[in-house]
Amino acid sequence: MKDGTFSGGGLAGLLFTTLAALAAFAGPARAADADDAIEPDQPGIVESSSTVGKGRALLETGLGYQRDKSDGVRSRLWSTPTLLRFGFAEDWEFRVETDGYQRLRASDGSGTAKVSGWADTALGVKWHVQDGDAERSKPGLAWLFNVDMDSGSSAFRGQGLRPSLRLTSEWDLPHDWSAGLIGGLYRDSRDDGKHFVGGILGASLGWPIAEAWKGYVEVAGDQLASNRNGGRSISAGTGVTWLVDRKLQLDASINRGLTKQTADWVLGVGVSIGF
Repeated sequence: MKDGTFSGGGLAGLLFTTLAALAAFAGPARAADADDAIEPDQPGIVESSSTVGKGRALLETGLGYQRDKSDGVRSRLWSTPTLLRFGFAEDWEFRVETDGYQRLRASDGSGTAKVSGWADTALGVKWHVQDGDAERSKPGLAWLFNVDMDSGSSAFRGQGLRPSLRLTSEWDLPHDWSAGLIGGLYRDSRDDGKHFVGGILGASLGWPIAEAWKGYVEVAGDQLASNRNGGRSISAGTGVTWLVDRKLQLDASINRGLTKQTADWVLGVGVSIGF
């Protein structure tokens, strides 16, 4: 730790220390029924193509930390990202998503500003279009449609309604490896009120670490637009998931920003619980 901030190595150490603490709290793992185990969308930007199933719900939440230094301003942001998924049909689910309660601290050398409040909320649906078939190299497919609403606190509120449409694909590979792709479009507004359309694109690769443990790497751009419309937010990340039980998963992730518009480091730990 230096000047009250974490280095990249410190972030990685905190990441895996926190996951170990969560593991100890959860107790010994039990083998999960693969046909009935939850398949959370977190962590990562490349989401699962599965839905939770009719009459089932899945809560995905956690704690996020971002560190950034840009144009002489150091910022630290804590958040509580949360996603609630409810299946109203076997291949359809309703989704409520938010970055939750946020606390921002920014310093430019001459002073420090602190602000806290609630992030915007998004409502959406996911439609599972196609099951995957490893023997035929056919991916699992799902469409996701979200609308972000300007519902948060003034410091964190976006501009009006911001719809997005994404297509996510998953391939089952030999030896329990997997690959994923996601692509889509979103519509947003600038401060002057003018609308624009941006892109979303990401790829991931996952592999088994041990029984119930998996690792992944991904490169993703969750904001691909011209400079006047916010620029490109692209990051590379890695993480681990632990399926403690068929209805409980713990996860941890760390991402490195690759562009000026992206936070330098993003750290997350999460828990997913099925009902």
